[in-house]
Amino acid sequence: MALKHEPTAPYHSAQDALRVLETVARHTTGVTDTELARLTGLTPERLTTLLRMLRREGYVEQITDGAYVTGDALTRLGSAQGREEALRDKLQRTLDRLRDSVGAAVYLSRYVDGEIRIAQYADGPTTPAVNEWVDFRYSAHATAVGKSLLGQLDHNSRRDHLSRHKLARLTSRTITSDRLLLSRLESQPPTVPHLDLQEYAVGTVCAAVPISAGSAVGCLALSLPVEDAHRLRQAADTLNRNAAPVLLSLAI
Repeated sequence: MALKHEPTAPYHSAQDALRVLETVARHTTGVTDTELARLTGLTPERLTTLLRMLRREGYVEQITDGAYVTGDALTRLGSAQGREEALRDKLQRTLDRLRDSVGAAVYLSRYVDGEIRIAQYADGPTTPAVNEWVDFRYSAHATAVGKSLLGQLDHNSRRDHLSRHKLARLTSRTITSDRLLLSRLESQPPTVPHLDLQEYAVGTVCAAVPISAGSAVGCLALSLPVEDAHRLRQAADTLNRNAAPVLLSLAI
């Protein structure tokens, strides 16, 4: 499977954050923000933003003299024993916080072995998850998640997926033409969220942003009831701006 994704803003943030983390980890007795700026080459403003995120996520902490050392979250993710469970817990806490900040159910999805998979999600009483009335694996053409994931594949991989999954009409808005769907995917800029405007289910709108690094294809998505459709683009922008911690957890 070949990929065609271009690095997005969250990807760059995660790469910069990794650089900061690696530098902190090398200085076991602590390192100041001034030293970090010099060693990483990041501007003080950029570094301050990254350190705030890293502290919030528990990857670094400040000791009494203000220097930074590695935090508990990094230790847990860095240990071979129980890493998978630690990663799942960490991602769930991040998704829960994203759900609260965007005011919508939030989903982490992957493209694994040629299929769409919802890896984890965060919903709540006021932010209900989408009712999966048709298996997400067979409805990539109609969902924001599916379109975001397919959009990150090359043309042949997209065609392969569509040859295995017929484009069923799920609502009156569903795209059922392979050619039209491929053309839309081709023309979509990587930095613009993919949308599902009642294409999968009447009464629900969704948006998805890519969170891919290396050979893994993934996306973050959110869903809203159609009466909140006016919030969709702003919520998608918030989701995209706050995607770096998810990418970072997956990269550590």
